[in-house]
Amino acid sequence: MSLRDKRLAPSSVGRKLVAIKVFFRFLLGQNLIRKDPSGVIESPRLMKGLPDVLDVEEVGRLLAAALDEKSKKAPKKKALRDRALLELLYASGLRVSEASSLKLTDLNQEAGFLRCMGKGSKERVVPVGSHARQWIRRYLAEARPAFNPKADSRQIFLNRFGRPLSRVSIWSIIKHYTRASGIRKRITPHTLRHSFATHLLEAGADLRVVQELLGHASIATTQIYTHVDRARLKSIHAKFHPRA
Repeated sequence: MSLRDKRLAPSSVGRKLVAIKVFFRFLLGQNLIRKDPSGVIESPRLMKGLPDVLDVEEVGRLLAAALDEKSKKAPKKKALRDRALLELLYASGLRVSEASSLKLTDLNQEAGFLRCMGKGSKERVVPVGSHARQWIRRYLAEARPAFNPKADSRQIFLNRFGRPLSRVSIWSIIKHYTRASGIRKRITPHTLRHSFATHLLEAGADLRVVQELLGHASIATTQIYTHVDRARLKSIHAKFHPRA
């Protein structure tokens, strides 16, 4: 109640409450107390915020900012790597951590699939679109050798030292091209993954299929994207219905 009186957000109150409950659970398990006094405290109800997504046109601008497909200039190795990376994140809905740990042996270009290791060391196989395969093929042939891979560098995406590209570096790459493309939305490392799922649902994909592609253990996690789609439908209704 004291935290609520201080107008802390429910998420902040909930985080502190979890720490307290885990502490008392530990004391109970160590037989240092006989009863858990935190058991009667209700956790605050948290509102799930809608993820930020890019529309199809914005995704195109972001990808083109890395390397314009129509450009006649010889691509620099970094621009070619970044374009392949962004194309893959959007084409397959990968988490940033999954993209950074992706190995050469995980990608089957002929079949158009890749194998990645998600949360909880759960492996899944996801398709790779033709555009992403095209850019990855170019990157592997023209740019990756120029990064001077270290002997043990089996990861697909490398930094300028020939070592695997880190999650932080990928996040910086996304932010850089967001600014370069003129997109003013708040972009997070998950934005392309959110956009991937939203665009699939908007085009009529089944929710269970999207769950499988994203590697969600529960359908409840995937259902957040149906709320995004409802928000889009509401805006269309407000724009076109005569009595909206």
